[in-house]
Amino acid sequence: MCRVRDFLGKRFHPNAYKHLMPSDGYAPLNSDFDSFFTRRLKRRMEECFAQPVTGVAGRTILILDRYTPDYNQTQITLGTLTRALNVSSYNYLGFAQARGGCADAVEEGIKLYGVTTCGSRLEGGSSDLHTVTENLVAKFLGTEDSLVSSMGFATNSTFIPALVSKGCLVISDELNHASIRFGVRQSGASVRMFRHNNVKSLETLLREVISQGQPKTHRPWKKILLIVEGLFSMEGTMIDLPAIMVLKEKYKFYLFIDEAHSIGGIGQHGRGVADYYGVDPQKIDVLMGTFTKSFGAAGGYLAGKKSIIDRLRVYSYSGPYAEAMPPPVLTQIIASMASIMGVTESIPFSHLTASSFSGDHHPGPISQRYIPAWLPLPPELSSGVEGRERLRRLSFNSYYLHRGLDKLGFITYGHPSSPIVPMLIFSPGKMMMFHRMMKDRETPIVTVVVDYPATPLQTSRVRFCVSASHTKEDIDTILRACDELGDILDLKHGLKKRERWTMDEVSRRAVELVNMPDEERQ
Repeated sequence: MCRVRDFLGKRFHPNAYKHLMPSDGYAPLNSDFDSFFTRRLKRRMEECFAQPVTGVAGRTILILDRYTPDYNQTQITLGTLTRALNVSSYNYLGFAQARGGCADAVEEGIKLYGVTTCGSRLEGGSSDLHTVTENLVAKFLGTEDSLVSSMGFATNSTFIPALVSKGCLVISDELNHASIRFGVRQSGASVRMFRHNNVKSLETLLREVISQGQPKTHRPWKKILLIVEGLFSMEGTMIDLPAIMVLKEKYKFYLFIDEAHSIGGIGQHGRGVADYYGVDPQKIDVLMGTFTKSFGAAGGYLAGKKSIIDRLRVYSYSGPYAEAMPPPVLTQIIASMASIMGVTESIPFSHLTASSFSGDHHPGPISQRYIPAWLPLPPELSSGVEGRERLRRLSFNSYYLHRGLDKLGFITYGHPSSPIVPMLIFSPGKMMMFHRMMKDRETPIVTVVVDYPATPLQTSRVRFCVSASHTKEDIDTILRACDELGDILDLKHGLKKRERWTMDEVSRRAVELVNMPDEERQ
């Protein structure tokens, strides 16, 4: 109906629609559908998006209360704050905090290094702290070398053009992140997509592109690079890495894995999908990830063979042009990563031998030489006890929320071990009401709702992001709220009614639910 109104309005009421009409010979800056979506749909539910917050994005968060006097044209803050349960932040392991061992380490780092190096990595902005961080990241991942970048999006968009160029082929999952798509376009390489997380579709495509070669000339490709995400941010799905490794051995392509959401939060030791599946990380050509999620910091990294990393340092756009990562962020990365790994007692210099530097095994604790001597890590962090506890709590919370929603009758996407739990809402109108009603509960809950263009218009969803800082009582509160709103908004279209559990049963049988094998999720 709104499309008809726009169509007729442009012709019979041109003055009212002049902002949509070309003027002075200039075409509209945005497409017709984007303009329609913004005016007729997004603006009507603007309160769902860009919720202003203040303070640390921890277990709870302070939101700024606001209202609109003009139907969401503008949002006016009231000057009051509401503390709400936070399931909207990527703080998977709970390291984004204002107090504790990591915060103390960052404070000490600021005293020694300041807040910036005032330059790019290749032009005076590199410090010894960057080298320490890159050595630690390589050790954490089990690769030969690594490099860090000051922005997660830029890690893909500026480094992929240094890996492939014209005459190369990039094979990309159809749901890969926008940063990957942008980097591939910048590279000039050809690109082909396969169905999301479908190994058969990938093998069929590999057979075709290898046999046909480059378009028109049919010459062999200079190189074939497969780019996939370890954990897909909108779907919560995890790649079938063992099957991809079989194809890699068979068809001899290069493999690039984006672990923005899986590194730190997935796997027995928090090392990502390679750790989860027990795959040797040195068999993966390029491992990419970000520090903005599990490590509570900012920026990203690329890791792999030393020859590849050395080339990327020089030939990527980030090296000469991007600002180097600030020292406080580097300190946060070192402190949080070391607390996940654990630190062994330092060895006196007089006792060091060649085996002292080759005895560290992956995955396992690191020796003191991998972190700066001035870095203050309390015993609970340096021992790795707190890091293991955080991984255990995150795993429990992820499984419990995912399977609890399933048993209550909701439609969810993704792997049960994923800290991202997408729950389908479908209708944009219900999406707005769900967000508002969760925020207006006795215990307010801040959620992230996702719509076009991040997802197809017909698959609107709420995306819960759980954290190690959440307790079982927090997850119970979220499940109970979803249970009540699911009945009100008619969202329970998953399991048949006779197979569903009540909320009390879900809470009582939480441990059984978490330990249930995947194949028994009925």
